[in-house]
Amino acid sequence: MSFWSRLAEDLQTARTHDPAARSRLEIALNYSGLHAIWVHRLSHRLWQHPDRRLLARTVSQLGRFLTGVEIHPGATIGRRFFIDHGMGVVIGETAEIGEDVMLYHGVTLGGRSLEKVKRHPTVGDRVVIGAGAKILGPVEIGADSAVGANAVVVKDVPEDSIVTGIPGKVRPRTPEKQQPLVDPSTYIDPAMWI
Repeated sequence: MSFWSRLAEDLQTARTHDPAARSRLEIALNYSGLHAIWVHRLSHRLWQHPDRRLLARTVSQLGRFLTGVEIHPGATIGRRFFIDHGMGVVIGETAEIGEDVMLYHGVTLGGRSLEKVKRHPTVGDRVVIGAGAKILGPVEIGADSAVGANAVVVKDVPEDSIVTGIPGKVRPRTPEKQQPLVDPSTYIDPAMWI
């Protein structure tokens, strides 16, 4: 994929995920999550050459300073990745992120070990991770799953799941298997409160 095609895809991804986006120019100039991804692509390319790893880390830290998003240059990130509001996101060295993934602010894809092994999460395709969520260790988040805001995940999550709570509790995402969040018989229309 050419540089310009990838750039256009990034801008369209941001526009698709953020209803507040008004133009590609606005996105290109003002979206720190997108800027962090662009810096990561450069630092990751440098990281692929062992003799350029110091430069890769330096570029990565400059990106962190400018955007508030820290992505280790060793992390592997798929296409159409989007970070909404960006600030406070941390993605560790051995993290692997699939395609069409969306993170909100304050997300950590962190490690639980000091050993030089796979110690960060693997996130499948089409996963959404809510604000403040912490996914720790070499766990796998299955495709088409969602991690709720402020959830702490330390165990694998199967595909098509929703994870909420501390520690994260998993439930199926498919509607026929979900229980309603509110008992319909006790529901009171908020319009009646006025």
